[in-house]
Parts: sequence; structure tokens; C-alpha cells
Amino acid sequence: MINKAYRYGIALMLGSGVGVAQTGSIHEPVRYVGGETVDPQVHEGRLRYAVGVESRQTLRVNRTHPERADGFGWTYNHASNLCYWNDTFYQQYLSNPVDEHIAPGQTLIVTSKDGRSWSKPTVVFPPYVAPKGVKIPKGSDGYMMHQRMGFYTAPNGRLLVLAFYGHTEEPFREGGIGRVVREAYKDGTYGPIYFIRYSSHTTVDGMKWNEKNTSYPFYQTSTDKGFVEACTALLSDKLMTLQWREEDLGLDGFYKNNLDKSLDIQALSYYHRKDGKVVALWKRSKAALSDDEGMTFSTPVKVPTLTMAGGKQWGQRTDDGRYAIAYNPIEMDEHRFPLTVITSDDGAIFDNMLLVQGEVPPRRFFGRWKDFGPCYVRGIEEGNGNPPGNDLWLSYSMNKEDIWISRVPTPVRYAVKGNVNDDFDGLALNGGVPDWNVYAPQWAPVTVVNTPERAGKCLELSDRDPYDYARAIRVFEEGTHIECSLKVQPAQSQSGSLEIDLTDRYGNRPVRLRFDEKGNIVVTDGGVEKVVQAYRPGQWYSLTFSVNATLTGYFDLSINGKKVLEKAALAEAVKSVERLSLRTGPYRNLPNRKSPNEDPHPPLAGADEPVTRAVFFVDDVMIKRL
Repeated sequence: MINKAYRYGIALMLGSGVGVAQTGSIHEPVRYVGGETVDPQVHEGRLRYAVGVESRQTLRVNRTHPERADGFGWTYNHASNLCYWNDTFYQQYLSNPVDEHIAPGQTLIVTSKDGRSWSKPTVVFPPYVAPKGVKIPKGSDGYMMHQRMGFYTAPNGRLLVLAFYGHTEEPFREGGIGRVVREAYKDGTYGPIYFIRYSSHTTVDGMKWNEKNTSYPFYQTSTDKGFVEACTALLSDKLMTLQWREEDLGLDGFYKNNLDKSLDIQALSYYHRKDGKVVALWKRSKAALSDDEGMTFSTPVKVPTLTMAGGKQWGQRTDDGRYAIAYNPIEMDEHRFPLTVITSDDGAIFDNMLLVQGEVPPRRFFGRWKDFGPCYVRGIEEGNGNPPGNDLWLSYSMNKEDIWISRVPTPVRYAVKGNVNDDFDGLALNGGVPDWNVYAPQWAPVTVVNTPERAGKCLELSDRDPYDYARAIRVFEEGTHIECSLKVQPAQSQSGSLEIDLTDRYGNRPVRLRFDEKGNIVVTDGGVEKVVQAYRPGQWYSLTFSVNATLTGYFDLSINGKKVLEKAALAEAVKSVERLSLRTGPYRNLPNRKSPNEDPHPPLAGADEPVTRAVFFVDDVMIKRL
């Protein structure tokens, strides 16, 4: 056992004069001690999955049919934030027509009662229009939005929504205008927009920002005493408002702490350790500690065991009393995948790097600085609500294009013990699927539905997305000899496909079967694909795999009780298997780390048009070790 002195001690000096940075001290606030690292060659990184993660797309952009998305057709969407208030999820994100940091810019919100069904986006902060006569900095061609914080639940119960207006292309410091605020009401509407804080930097003319040269009034002019009280409480919370520091360094002394203005620290995330200390996390692996609620901090240090680039990291205490940090463990700004989570008992020593999001769909629309992958992860800030259940909720953008959310059950785990016997009958319609990892784009949902033509419920994988797919993964107890059976009913036979893989812990796919778009069931035998039989729509097919997953292994396959393959060769050599994967599209590994990120390209053909819908029902999944 690692003793408390090691975890929280100060740096010791050895006789040789070499400093030892003790984990948990100001010299190394956090440490990742796990041996798992990301293989950059594959989207999943060859990592194990955090069991039971449900990932759903909350915004799918559409340039030619804006009414199907945000109503504007804007294709740069990023920097999401999340809260839970009034029994409702609020997810905020900023949006530009095409490119990052290019005007115009606005901020929108989507809401949900259950984290699965989401509203159409609502504009909460429109593109900024400056008063007549206000000069803009040289080189700027308009206004944009930038925010590191989106919500604040005040002590009086009011929910404030916040964002930051600035000039393109640099909204920071001299380019900033100020932070705006408005109240979210319980009926789903929003109050008037006010400035809650002006940038401490001056205008082009050397004047201070104030009500005379900005387009919204100052919050203190509001006649709503409760709203003013909520704003005043926020301004008094020096830890919460420290998230604003990057956009405005506080030349007026607003940020009353000892953090030097020259420090390059961005996108603060923080949590409280069990001993009361605040752990602060920033981009590019930086961390610090505070003993006084953020009034002073230790000097931020780069944590050598946290590999990351310009994507955000998110840390928080979870409902099981443990801690989690979510981030992209890769030192590449342009390729931010996969999204992972590491966990800790004490908030200092973290282990078990696991997958939250291992998918990287094609980027449909080019835009400047639209990095590949799930990035800029945020969770629910301390004090900003706690949804029912013991889940960690994470919000992020995909390719800086679409907006997603993931529900991560806690305690976070990667191993499953015992047999699997999932008939889905006890689940709620459109509800969660325990122990299944779900990847569900808006046009390719994964849903609990009534079983066609018989009693009970089953899992439906539906797909009409031309560039993405529905995916459901069942982790089971790792083994070398397993039997896996499931029932599949295709609703069609001449469009769409369902790929079924049995994989090892690294994502290798030794067993592969496909219901193809021509009405055939195709199985991979070694390096050869074989059509084993035809299938018909509306009919159930009982599949049974008996797998010998050793280095010279094989598998048998029976369909509806008839053996169609015996001792078929594995497609890849593995030492064991532990996952069943169902996917309504082919395996993909593009874009990869060599894919050009900033080379302009036209929109992907047909990206805004749904294809013919394909549906596959799945039931009675049983897996056991032999």
C-alpha cells in the first residue's frame, strides 16, 4: 500500500541532490501510474472500454438543410459545456459558419430530460453587433464568441448562462470585449442579456469597456434583485471565475490569486480532494494545488505522466466517491482521439486508462482548425447539478463539427465476471442498456424497442447516415474458449449491413460475420470471406459461435441450429476474446494520424441527405466461458 506521506508529502531531497517530486504534492499534484498507453495507429488506441458508456450525438450539422440541425447550417461547433438544473440537462456550445475564430459567432443550447432525446438548438447569445462608432482592432473583421465556462447555479437557485464576446481572430486580452450573462428560466425561456464583466484591457482608443461602447447593459441595471444577487455571488466565487482568466488576465486585479499573468495556463478544470485541497488542471498536462479555495495556488507544473496536447482535460470527483480525469492522451493538436478516462481513489494517483469514445467518423465539412476526433471534453462543474444515478456525464465536440454527450457509469470498470444473459425484456423502452457500450449518432440510433411479432423487448440498431453507423458493444468475461449466441432479425435484405465481431481486449477482430446489403450472411474464414447462406427480411436468425481464441485458434458457427462452419480459421491471431461488437457499417480507421487536417476539401458527397434506412433487431445475447 502507498502510504499517506508518499501521496501528500512535499518533495524530498536525496543525498545526491536530486529532487523527488512526491505524488500529491505541489511538485506533482497528480500521477498516472497505469501501464496502458495509446496505440496511435487505431481509433480505439488498443485500449479496453469503460463498461456501459452510452454516447449519443446531440447535434448533427447540416449545411444544406439547416432545419434538420440548428436552423442556420453552420458547420463549426465546439467548446461545449454542461449542467443539470430543474431536472434538465443543458448543453451549451459555440458555433461559426465554417471556421474556428472566424466571424460571425454565436452560442446555442440544447436541452434534455433524460440525456437521450435532445431539443433543437436555441440561440442564447447571438452574433455581436457593436454600437455605431466603436472601432475594432486592426486586422479584425468582426466578432466571435469564446468561453471556458457556460453555467453557474447560484446559491439562490438561479441558473446563469454565460459566454464571452471578442474580436476575430484573437478574442483574448486586447481582443476581448467582455463576458455576458443571462438567466435561464424554468419555463425554458431566457432573460435579457447583460454584461457581467468587461475586459480589463482597453479599446482601440484606449478607453475602458463599459455600457457606452458595448451593446448590452451592465447586470447591475437589472430590476430583478434575484438575478443581480446571483451575478454578485458568481463574481465573489474566485475559484469559479478563475475559468475566465485566459480570456481576460484581470489587469484590474479581479483574479485575486498569485498566478503570474505570464503563465500559459488554459481551460481550467478543478475538483476538491478528500483532504480539502483543490486540484487545478489545465491544457497541456499542467496542474497545481490550492489550500484556500483558489485564492492562492502552487506554481503550475507539467505532469510528466499525463500525455496531452491542446485539447482540454476534465477532472472531477465522481458519485462513487472516487475521481476521474478525461482527456485525449496524444501529443498531437490536429488528431485528438481517442477520448479516455483514468480513475483514482484519492484524486492524486490515477490508474486504468479506459476508452470513453473510440470512434472517429469522417469529417464531413472542412474548416480551419477543425481537429479530428472527440475533443474539448467538459463535465458538470461542482455545484452545477447532479443528475439521477451514479454516472459521470461528459460533453464534447466531434471533429469540431457535431456535439456529443457520454454517460459513464461509476464505479468505472473494464472487467465483467460471469455469464452474459441479456434478453432486454426488463428494460424501459428508449431507456439505457446496462453493461452495453452504445455509440448512437442522430441518424443511426441504438434503441430499446418492443420485439417485432412477439412479446418482450429487444435492441434495435437503425441506420440512415451516409457516413456514420450505429454501434453496440457487450464486454464479457475474458476467455480463450467461449460460446456466444444471439438472435438477429434484419428488417430488409437489399440495403444496409450489420457487422458482428468478437474482439480481444485490444480491438483485434478474430471472428467476423456480416449481414451484407445483398441478402447474404458472410463470414471470414482466415483470410477468405465466405457466403454461408442467404437471409430474408423479417426472419430471426439464431447465431452461435464456439470460439477457441488461442494463437492457433478457430471457431465453429451454427445458424438456426445448423452448423455452417467448423474449425474456421481466425481472421487475426489473438490470445483471448472479451467483446461482442455490433456495427451497422464497415470497420474504419480513417482519418488516421497521417490524414491531412488543414488541406481544404469540398463537403463529402451527400453528407446532408439520409440514405435508405436499415434496421436490425438483436435479442437473447448469451455468452459463457467453456
